Amino acid sequence: MAVRKLKPVTPGQRHKIIGTFEDITASVPEKSLVYGKRSSGGRNNTGKMTVRYLGGGHKRKYRLIDFKREKDGVPAVVKTIEYDPNRSARIALLFYADGEKRYIIAPNGLEVGTTVLSGADAAPEVGNALPLANIPVGTVVHNIELRPGQGAKMVRSAGNFAQLTSREGSYCVIKLPSGETRKVLSACKATVGVVGNADHALEQSGKAGRSRWLGRRPHNRGVVMNPHDHPMGGGEGRQSGGHPRSRKGLYAKGLKTRAPKKQSNKYIIARANK
Repeated sequence: MAVRKLKPVTPGQRHKIIGTFEDITASVPEKSLVYGKRSSGGRNNTGKMTVRYLGGGHKRKYRLIDFKREKDGVPAVVKTIEYDPNRSARIALLFYADGEKRYIIAPNGLEVGTTVLSGADAAPEVGNALPLANIPVGTVVHNIELRPGQGAKMVRSAGNFAQLTSREGSYCVIKLPSGETRKVLSACKATVGVVGNADHALEQSGKAGRSRWLGRRPHNRGVVMNPHDHPMGGGEGRQSGGHPRSRKGLYAKGLKTRAPKKQSNKYIIARANK
């Protein structure tokens, strides 16, 4: 996929860089794999705003994505590559040999007509999902499970990939996109390849209205508020200084928020490159 830069015929088009959508082959989703998605607008069950700067946006339908890939040994043919408003990556519609249809996240290089497979007997080829124990060292993967059978939790957004670097007993060592290196059980499944739509990172909205279409409302900085509204508010002129902090007074930059005795700490070999 590529991006296109528009001519500056209006102020909103001047900085607009969007995808070409040339890889998309269907404009209407599979009806049996779609259901309505209600937006909260940042309100809780009593109607009180609990998350600021959310609301509006285009209505969306949620596409059910198969993150588990548990149909082992049943080949599936890629029928379409589609846009999904709920994620940055593209999705692919699979037609299984037994008649079932499912969506998966489309990796880079997956084309309509390709046959994909899941399970321990699958070849380590793009789009195939298999246990980490059966994937050669050095392979790039995505859609990685943290517990066997749980479904993919890591490396799911556009252009991302992780690398299987080594094996230690019943664990595999994986280098994640953040730079973190951690151990994952070899029985956990992962999908071979890089998540598609890598040019998503190059896109620029061009205007504020595009954020509103996505359900993002204008965001106010703390320094422009009054002292009773925010710890960083107040002062004469453009006052700055002090430590950046949240509205509740917690430090916003550099404060470690991860629990020091978290059970999964023992699986992390090296922290992310911050």
